[in-house]
Amino acid sequence: MGALSNIRVLDLTRVLAGPYCTMMLADMGAEVIKIEIPGKGDDTRNFGPYKNKSSMYYANVNRNKKGVSLNMKAPEGKQLFLEMVKTADMVVENYRPGVMDKLGLGYDVLKEVNPRIIYGAVSGFGCYGPYSERPGYDIIAQAMGGLMSITGPRGGKPCRSGSAMGDVLGGMNLTIGLLAALNARSITGKGQRVDVALVDSVVSSLETGIQRYLVNHEIPERMGNEYAATYPYDSFKAKDKEFIIGCGNQGLFEKLLDLMGRKDLLEDSRFATLLERNKPENRIALGEIINDWTKNYNADELVDKILGVGVPAAPIFDLHDVTTDEHLVKAREMLVDLPHPVIGPMQVNGNPVKLMGTPVEITRHAPVVPGADNAEVYGGIFGLSGERLRELSEKGVI
Repeated sequence: MGALSNIRVLDLTRVLAGPYCTMMLADMGAEVIKIEIPGKGDDTRNFGPYKNKSSMYYANVNRNKKGVSLNMKAPEGKQLFLEMVKTADMVVENYRPGVMDKLGLGYDVLKEVNPRIIYGAVSGFGCYGPYSERPGYDIIAQAMGGLMSITGPRGGKPCRSGSAMGDVLGGMNLTIGLLAALNARSITGKGQRVDVALVDSVVSSLETGIQRYLVNHEIPERMGNEYAATYPYDSFKAKDKEFIIGCGNQGLFEKLLDLMGRKDLLEDSRFATLLERNKPENRIALGEIINDWTKNYNADELVDKILGVGVPAAPIFDLHDVTTDEHLVKAREMLVDLPHPVIGPMQVNGNPVKLMGTPVEITRHAPVVPGADNAEVYGGIFGLSGERLRELSEKGVI
């Protein structure tokens, strides 16, 4: 039994931020019913990569969900949706703010049908504020949230993170908000609206970047792989490739110097304290000294040496490394086998949340086509007859 096995979610989301949220809920045991436009479905059904002409993008973030099709612009479609809301715990959407209200299915309507409904929405800029009606994608969030301005090599141009971090952060924050609202409902007996913006999610993630600016009102520069709060905390050059050293405090720095045979650097005022070695010119000088040492060894050898004295170090994995690493794949189950009837044997990303008493499970492949589970959901759960389902299908309602 999953932690959320008593929760029913009506999932109107598409692309990534919303589906990532409902994927998390489904992995934790919630009954997630993904509602798609008849015939068309989620945009990501047309996104690569493909296998057997089927989207693995869609299959990854829509696993564990039951799939129905529904035309919510049709009067009968709206009525059917409202009937579904009566027995649901959550409705989750990521339309531009106002779309659901224009359909006559906004939160103010739904809460009259079911006062306990929790309504979650994630959008580019949130449901209020001067930018609320702007469209939002991940790259917009990373740009306006400030992340791109501090990402990239020194002197280089602003860079988007290699993964859609704005969408993923938005999806995670919506999941957190929905679970908080679920607990609040157990106190108040009433549901509520949860509003998450992609840009807000990125701004929240900047932590020390914003604080650095607020101290002296100087725009933080891009620093490559360095971390502004401490040094050495960066990538360094070994004989064969780069790797990571992370000295998060003075004690770790001193252990590293001992391993290098350079405890004498503690007598150098440029490096003796974190305050001094964090200055830009001293970071550069210390980095050169460390690189002069690391260039004599292979990266794996250095990682072992540095870990051996208790200092954090790591290789820089590419995706081959990630997908074949014993700890990540086998022990932590961050790749899960999930056969698909069209794609065939495939693996999906594992869930990072490990609930030790009610483990997450990934057991159901994504809906093959929009409406794949119409009979199971509309007939088995909501009691529509086969004749009624055929009628609604012929009308293009489902």
